[in-house]
Amino acid sequence: MKFGVVVFPGSNCDDDTVGVIESLGHQAVKLWHKETSLQNCDFIILPGGFSYGDYLRSGAIARFSPIMDNVIKHANDGGYLMGICNGFQVLVEAHLLPGVLLRNNSQKFISKNIYLKAATNQSLITQSLDLNKAYKVPIAHAEGRYFADEKTLEDLKANDQILFYYCDENGQVNDVANPNGSLFNIAGICNAGRNVIGMMPHPERAADPDLANIDGLEILKQLVL
Repeated sequence: MKFGVVVFPGSNCDDDTVGVIESLGHQAVKLWHKETSLQNCDFIILPGGFSYGDYLRSGAIARFSPIMDNVIKHANDGGYLMGICNGFQVLVEAHLLPGVLLRNNSQKFISKNIYLKAATNQSLITQSLDLNKAYKVPIAHAEGRYFADEKTLEDLKANDQILFYYCDENGQVNDVANPNGSLFNIAGICNAGRNVIGMMPHPERAADPDLANIDGLEILKQLVL
């Protein structure tokens, strides 16, 4: 499988993402935001960072980068697309995923390890994850508080589109384990077609034995099973 990692001005997790994909034995190329070609990539990833300095709203300007027309077409045609942190913000700005990502309820940037658990096995990225395991993965965001109206939340639940919840180290989903105030502790979702994935935590930053944590690698391995 060939992966394309889009690079916006301000992206800072592109090299991490490429490195993990290559460590899994698959080709990964960088796609510059001003280009339009997806270089025949099968799977597109929008990485973390601070695209365009997070001016206006995080992801709001990147959504209009030249490459995004073909990224959106790729997703609408059923191609796989994943956004991590800032990439998730771009996906909601592009209306490829429902809801919005608001400022953390603390009104502060948060960078720390958290725990999350898979909510379902009915998606590519969670297909064989242990639903009872708490995976330790870092977050680094100021606008990560997932919010949606009641109808959207009902649809997400009914369609099994919630992929990850913030939890404690024992796998308990509760307010104490919620780092940013996301509704229902939501840390990741997918679209109704299940080919567009967004998550705020950074699995690519927990994918190297030298960091003494490969929980993120276990998550990203799901993409290539």
